[in-house]
Amino acid sequence: MVKIKSLEEIELMRESAQIVSKTLGMLAKEIKPGVTTIHLDQLAESFIRDHRAEPGFLGLYDFPNTLCVSPNEQVVHGIPNDQPLLEGDILSVDCGVLKNGFYGDHAYTFEIGEVTEATKKLLEVTKKSLYIGMEAFSYGNRVGDIGHAIQTYIKSFDYGVVRELVGHGLGKSMHEPPEIPNYGKRGRGKKFINGMVIAIEPMINLDTKNIRHFSDGWTIKTADNLPSAHFEHNVALINGKPQLLSTFDYIYEALGIKSDEEIPFKSYL
Repeated sequence: MVKIKSLEEIELMRESAQIVSKTLGMLAKEIKPGVTTIHLDQLAESFIRDHRAEPGFLGLYDFPNTLCVSPNEQVVHGIPNDQPLLEGDILSVDCGVLKNGFYGDHAYTFEIGEVTEATKKLLEVTKKSLYIGMEAFSYGNRVGDIGHAIQTYIKSFDYGVVRELVGHGLGKSMHEPPEIPNYGKRGRGKKFINGMVIAIEPMINLDTKNIRHFSDGWTIKTADNLPSAHFEHNVALINGKPQLLSTFDYIYEALGIKSDEEIPFKSYL
C-alpha cells in the first residue's frame, strides 16, 4: 500500500535527501584517477555520521557498505573495493541516508577525467531522461506515464532500458510501493496523488538492455560489457506537481558546472 506523507514528513525527508546530496557533492571533489572506491566509501560514511545521520545502505538487506559504486559496465549495486579508478572510467555512486526516521536515496554517474564521446552522450541522455520522467509525475497521472516518457525518449537513441531494476516509493522504508519502472504504457498502474514520494532512477545501457549478476550476490552489469549510466532523484508530489527533495547542485558546485535543469521542480511549496 502506498504511504502518503504529510508536508511535515516531506520536510523531514528533504533533510535526509539533502544530506545525500551534500555527500555526493563532497565526493565529487574526490573522484579522480587513482582513487579507490573503498576510500570514497569511508569518506561518505564519516560525512553522513558527522551530519547526525546514519548510512542508509550499510546493513540494509545485509549490504556491506555505505555506497553502491558501479564503474563502467556495472549498472548498480557495485561493492566498494581497493581497485583504483582510471582515466576514462565512469562511476555511478548511489547513496542512502536515514535521519529522523526517513530515508533519502539518490545517485549520480561521474566522469573520471576525459571519457569517450559515446559515453558522455550516454550520461547526458540518461540524466535528461530523469527530468523527463519527473515531468510525468503529476496529479492524476499514473506510474506507466513516467516509464513511457523515459522509454520513449531513450528509444530515440537506441539505448537499452534496464527492465529488471526500477525506481520505488520512499519513506520510513528504503523501498516502498509503488515500483517505478523506466518503461511502460500511458495510463497504466497506480494513480499519483498529493503526498506521494518516489525515487525515479533511469538505468540506461549503451546498447543491450540485458544484464547479468556477479557472483558476489550484489553487483549487476551489462550483458555486453558496454557502459551503463544511472541517475536518481527523490521527488514529492505537492499541489499536483513534482517537487525535488534531492539536488545535484552540490555536485555542480564542486565540478564548476552551471545548470538550470532543476529550476522547474523547485517552485511548488
